[in-house]
Amino acid sequence: MKKIVFLTGTRADFGKLKPLMAILQDSSSFIPHIFVTGMHLQKLYGYTLIEIQKCGFKNIYEFENHGDNLSMDRTLAKTVEGFSKYVNELKPDLIVVHGDRVEALAGSIVGSLNNILVAHIEGGEVSGTIDELLRHATSKMSHIHFVSNDLAKKRLLQMGEIPESVFTIGSPDIDVMFSDKLPTLETAKSYYDVNFEDYAIAMFHPVTTEIDSLEAQITNYVNALKKSNDNYVLIYPNNDLGSNIILIAYESIKTNPKFRIFPSLRFEYFLVLLKNSKYIIGNSSAGIREAPYYGVSTINIGTRQRNRSLNEKIINVKSEESVILDAIDKVQHQTNEAIGKFGEGNSAELFLESLDTDELWNINHQKQFVDKN
Repeated sequence: MKKIVFLTGTRADFGKLKPLMAILQDSSSFIPHIFVTGMHLQKLYGYTLIEIQKCGFKNIYEFENHGDNLSMDRTLAKTVEGFSKYVNELKPDLIVVHGDRVEALAGSIVGSLNNILVAHIEGGEVSGTIDELLRHATSKMSHIHFVSNDLAKKRLLQMGEIPESVFTIGSPDIDVMFSDKLPTLETAKSYYDVNFEDYAIAMFHPVTTEIDSLEAQITNYVNALKKSNDNYVLIYPNNDLGSNIILIAYESIKTNPKFRIFPSLRFEYFLVLLKNSKYIIGNSSAGIREAPYYGVSTINIGTRQRNRSLNEKIINVKSEESVILDAIDKVQHQTNEAIGKFGEGNSAELFLESLDTDELWNINHQKQFVDKN
């Protein structure tokens, strides 16, 4: 049986990887292992290791890669060191990483330098921030690519990846979005004590390349939310550089009755709350990926998702208070139809089908660059 290691560092990538992990749990050909690090082990962000354990997954290994005030580059270095020790003991056949976090890049570096196949989930996508650099770097250090759509595949081929290494499976979180195992809205509201009749979802992450203007951005964002007539389920940012500036700004609304603020939400519960929200506002990829599938409107603020905002129904605005308030007014009158461009909800099955082929396991560990012409 082949050993497959999934590396997860955030609530977001766990939501994407979870269906892929789950489908291997009862497999007679593969043994899944989970290397848990990053935000999952930080109490400030909800210590979401607990949520992974509640899922009943086996073979969970924990590694704390965040110290006090560690910069992203030092976090990368620490993750490489810890994951390298783990991999050299386990000797997996495949490492699976997701997205554009430093943990994913660390996993791909360790795999490549130890001659272990690396599979990257959702490569070939663009955003325009430091995340994009991390995503493309991870793709170049990976041997196998499971992408969300043909556009992402086209970009990877443009980057010199061999066509045989790219598998289009869709975005794995779509599998969860339309699962018949999601909780009811009443269950989700009760679990998190959300008493609002109507509400919107609010999520704002730091853009590390705009750290000098972040305080002004988050001040405008918070002021606009306070002045609007809506209630908000607000979720903490990720732990990138500048997250402390955002958390300080949230101190001013912690006792405001129109806000329910959470370090993190269980992915399935978040999806139910999103599906039944008036709109989502901020700069989270959830407004670009998940919300359109549910027909939920998005107010996308700033540059973090600039190159990913392809849905014409998404309202893109600058980080200015008056502009954000105008967008909130506009979104009240907007009607959306459900639309999606990231798969059909069968990513896990397509992932397993790919793992069951000899072609995948025969992909050359020594990568080749394919010239475009």
